[in-house]
Amino acid sequence: MKEIRVLLLNGSPRANGNTALALREMEKVFAAEGIESELIEVGAGPVSGCTACGACKKTGVCVIGDRVNEAIEKLAAADALVVATPVHYASPAGALIAFLDRMFYAGGSKFAHKPAAAFASARRAGTTASLDVINKYFTISQMPIISSTYWNMVYGSCQADAAQDAEGLQTARNLARNMAWLLRCIEAGKKSGIEPPKSERGNVTNFIK
Repeated sequence: MKEIRVLLLNGSPRANGNTALALREMEKVFAAEGIESELIEVGAGPVSGCTACGACKKTGVCVIGDRVNEAIEKLAAADALVVATPVHYASPAGALIAFLDRMFYAGGSKFAHKPAAAFASARRAGTTASLDVINKYFTISQMPIISSTYWNMVYGSCQADAAQDAEGLQTARNLARNMAWLLRCIEAGKKSGIEPPKSERGNVTNFIK
């Protein structure tokens, strides 16, 4: 049986903070479901933004030598993606946005039809806005979005505070279960000869007349 793998991105600068706590809840579910998961820490160091050089359109890799290209390769080989972020000024962490901009611009064509989920942690507000930002990377790349039993978020004001948010952690676990279920459905479909649809390309509307 094919090994199913999920790539997890932690956009928090705190490797053991609230965002990581939610990801660990998902990892437990994936392990129980027999699904392998791998975590990449995105927010722990500086991440350069896209320079708009366009070189990746020819090579498929980013010219900036950091972990973005590693993440592109790992997701291309994996079956699904989870992106988790703390909320900074009602938006995902800046380092994560810079990372995703380059990751999806250089490698987005390799991610089509891989299920994806966004998850946010916050003290109080900005979670739904942050989820909306991350989900846009998925929808433009033809990645099915995984839902849960509430919006994908957990609350806490200080490190590990989210351990007290029973509903938020429950939401994280249910998200992982839903992703595991869909991944198995996709594998079953492939075995039955069902292939992903072919996308139309070539039509570009020019609004400047």
